[in-house]
Amino acid sequence: MLNSAQVVTSGPIITIERHILEGQLAHPEATGVLTSLLYDIALAGKVIASQTTRAGLVQVLGKAGEVNVQGEEQMKLDVIADQTITRLNDHTGRLAVMASEEHPDIINISANYPTGKYVLLFDPLDGSSNIDYTIPVGTIFAIYQRQSTGGPGVLEDCLQPGRKLVAAGYLIYGSSTLLVYSAGNGVAGFTLDPSVGEFLLSHPNIRIPENPRYYSANQGYQLRWSKGIQAYTRWIQGEDGGRKGLSLRYVGSLVADFHRNLLAGGVFYYPADNKNPQGKLRLQYEANPLAFIAEQAGGYASNGTRPILDVQPERLHQRTPLFIGNRFLVEKAEEFIRLND
Repeated sequence: MLNSAQVVTSGPIITIERHILEGQLAHPEATGVLTSLLYDIALAGKVIASQTTRAGLVQVLGKAGEVNVQGEEQMKLDVIADQTITRLNDHTGRLAVMASEEHPDIINISANYPTGKYVLLFDPLDGSSNIDYTIPVGTIFAIYQRQSTGGPGVLEDCLQPGRKLVAAGYLIYGSSTLLVYSAGNGVAGFTLDPSVGEFLLSHPNIRIPENPRYYSANQGYQLRWSKGIQAYTRWIQGEDGGRKGLSLRYVGSLVADFHRNLLAGGVFYYPADNKNPQGKLRLQYEANPLAFIAEQAGGYASNGTRPILDVQPERLHQRTPLFIGNRFLVEKAEEFIRLND
């Protein structure tokens, strides 16, 4: 039997379009709109991948001279990725509204186009500060059903807890381009075959391995962490109780770190600290979609005290601590925080 980290090398070739359509067949009430939306996101991924793989050959490296809503200087590929996703989805009639990590406010659908029943939130290029160093970067997306009735979508459509997600996923642009997604019935991964320009099923039914191998955290900030987080880190390294510790792996691109731990088992954590008491990662664009994927793969995500998916967002660019990976590792983090902080 193939495990989650093995690539399918025999049997029928399943494209992402076929996989999405087969998933739709399980829901007789489905109209095909979500199917088309997911396929448009895959198309956006192909376009973005074509730019990331040419980054050293064309003028897409470096800074764009703009600062986004997070106060971060935008990279040129950030802008390209953001525009690609927006322009491929703003006219289809499938969406009521969009929101991007790169925009201070919601992205309204033009009055020239019809509006639909879905809401798309996305981080167009996660880890973009690593672009100049050819470290993997990614795109994260989250899809909800709108809550408003008719007309243009509104801010409240974007401020839904993760439990209401319809689908979520991410693309990772590295030595190969992968798309991993879930529509609430498990997690599947697809690798882009550049020779035919199509995503092919390579990682069916992804489950986080029960025996984890890695932990991922930026220990350069360890002195800022609370006593509970520092104690948890010692425990996970095996210093507390004589148990065998996990190996540290940290890239600095959330998608890359999460993807490795999804396939190999482990935990990623970016806690609150004395400089960022509300946490650093974005609830709606990063934490919620990856938490959805983790739970569908048998894992768990927390803000240190409660499930990420249960948090009611109050602001479009709300930040949060994040602990995500094998359930028992994340629950252990909650225990250390509860007993020490």
